[in-house]
Amino acid sequence: MLKQLFAVLLLTLSSLAFAADTININTADADTIAVMMKGVGEAKAAAIVAYRNDHGAFKSVDDLVLVKGIGEKTVEINRDVVTVGSAE
Repeated sequence: MLKQLFAVLLLTLSSLAFAADTININTADADTIAVMMKGVGEAKAAAIVAYRNDHGAFKSVDDLVLVKGIGEKTVEINRDVVTVGSAE
């Protein structure tokens, strides 16, 4: 029983660590986006938030290219850290 409890705890902690390495672009603020995304500074992060506010939630990570100043290269280098999740 103790081994099972330990295994569940270990799995829970590992999933939390993974979640800390990703960013939901539908809920994150500009400061978080600027810190977490490679090649995205404060101005581009603010543009991502402004686009989201004006056009609604991103449906896919690829939608980031719709934001002025964000190109396909930026999307590709950040694909492993960006999620769209729900816009809650």
